Amino acid sequence: MEEDLISKKQLLELTGISYGQLYRWKRKQLIPEEWFIRKSTFTGQETFFPKDMILSRIDNIVNMKDGLSLDEMADKLSDKASFDRVSVSSAEIIERNIVSSVTLGKFGERLGVKNGYSFDQLTYLLAVDRLLSAGEMNMEEAELLFRTLMNKASNLESESWELFFIRKMGVSSFILAQAPAELWFDEGVKLVSKILSADVIEQLKGKLAFKLVE
Repeated sequence: MEEDLISKKQLLELTGISYGQLYRWKRKQLIPEEWFIRKSTFTGQETFFPKDMILSRIDNIVNMKDGLSLDEMADKLSDKASFDRVSVSSAEIIERNIVSSVTLGKFGERLGVKNGYSFDQLTYLLAVDRLLSAGEMNMEEAELLFRTLMNKASNLESESWELFFIRKMGVSSFILAQAPAELWFDEGVKLVSKILSADVIEQLKGKLAFKLVE
């Protein structure tokens, strides 16, 4: 399953930002250099971006820019440690629509939280919520995904992982692998969805930006 990319032209049209803003944010290191991907097309060389991550990052920048300078935003968005210190209550999760009340009600208590949810815990909840909200899995499959993330994600050597949701003959499975991962499946396997931790983390940073500008 190839990475979903968006062209520079599509990005500017979709977000309403200008060419100048985009490259100013790049110079300020608000948008990583490696996200600017040059590819050959029938019209020549074009610039593309990883779609989910760049859209989440631009949303983060727009939501934070009134409370922080560009340099301050660059420091906070590139430093996950700032978010690791964040604690979010159940009320804030619902009020800020970080995850749905269904996901929080079903899996929140299982985390044994007393004084607020951590960034890593919210990462697991958001990954589950994305597939549930998209209608790509049922509650039984959500249970399996939640257990997989809770029991296995911390065993990986880094926080960068990829999760593959597959079905074969009606049986669902989740494969959690260190990123970047390349997997090949036989013809009977349907790849339902693929989640990158980097995408989830970037989206979650945007949802928690209010914690950094309070």
